[in-house]
Amino acid sequence: MAGSWWAKAQVGGMLLALLGWVSSCVTTFVPLWKNLNLDLNELEVWNMGLWQVCITQEEGVVECQAHGSFLALPPELRISRLLMCLSNGLGLLGCLLAALGLEGWRTCEDKPGRKRRLLLAGGVTLGMAGITTLVPISWVAYNTVLDFWDETVPDIVPRWEFGEATFLGWFAGAFLAAGGLLLACSARSTRTATPLGPACRHVPAAQELAGGHHLHPKNADLVI
Repeated sequence: MAGSWWAKAQVGGMLLALLGWVSSCVTTFVPLWKNLNLDLNELEVWNMGLWQVCITQEEGVVECQAHGSFLALPPELRISRLLMCLSNGLGLLGCLLAALGLEGWRTCEDKPGRKRRLLLAGGVTLGMAGITTLVPISWVAYNTVLDFWDETVPDIVPRWEFGEATFLGWFAGAFLAAGGLLLACSARSTRTATPLGPACRHVPAAQELAGGHHLHPKNADLVI
């Protein structure tokens, strides 16, 4: 029963990790980190991401322009680029390591210790990917809140607000962290599993007793 529970935990952790990794990749490249509605022209919506700024018009036309210079970006956007790319790489590596350590895979079946280490390493790597996703998302969101409530800026000046990618990034980081935690905790199942080797060694002894070989002298009178 316990082994079945840990196997389900591994499957659930792997699904959460994959969902979080895909969501993190989408969050990295979509220009929806910030939204801006202009009071003077309500037919246009400005969207900002880590790589470009897009203007969506009422007719559905979208015009995007990449950021001019990496060094000219605000510090939170520069560091967020690096951290999100690092998160995507760590998420992919963690999924690969965890997949090799799953009980359903035939790799390293004769070495349960190695499978346990692979699963544990994959879980830890996915946890790090979750942290490197939550940090830039939360940093950009924090600065957005500060700019929105900045009293030194006149009220007529439009303010940036949270974009859809902000919420998607929070969910991605939570999924990566939860999936990594489940996979790391389920790694103990390979250590507590009972090996089948010793049970198989008793078969020859049973066959010898059935054939009457090497009987103890005390039991010789039982053989007819």
